[in-house]
Amino acid sequence: HVQLVESGGGLVQAGGSLRLSCTASGGTCSRYVMGWFLQAPGKERESVAAISWSGGRTLYADSVKGRFTISRDNAKNTVYLQMNSLKPEDTAVYYCAADSGVVPTTLPKRYNYWGQGTQVTVSS
Repeated sequence: HVQLVESGGGLVQAGGSLRLSCTASGGTCSRYVMGWFLQAPGKERESVAAISWSGGRTLYADSVKGRFTISRDNAKNTVYLQMNSLKPEDTAVYYCAADSGVVPTTLPKRYNYWGQGTQVTVSS
């Protein structure tokens, strides 16, 4: 079974940057759609970004366009989320997810595998 492990979260000042990583083990995710989601306290899980297995198609939430970039390195079974110009409202637990489809989607139910999450806290 595929296991996803996130890393790179932490505490950062507003305007700063973080790079989240998600590495798959127990199987390859090289041909999976990969996505990043966030969940703030007391709120529903929301899509942040998604990327096709080839890396040729991406989706972003309007709130992060121009600030966040999703990318992947299939040789390393790893997907990244580069987060720039961070704002306090970005504070949340960020989850990596994998879907066996080929078209990026924002729907959580389409994703088959989930990581445990990594906390991102933006202070001001």
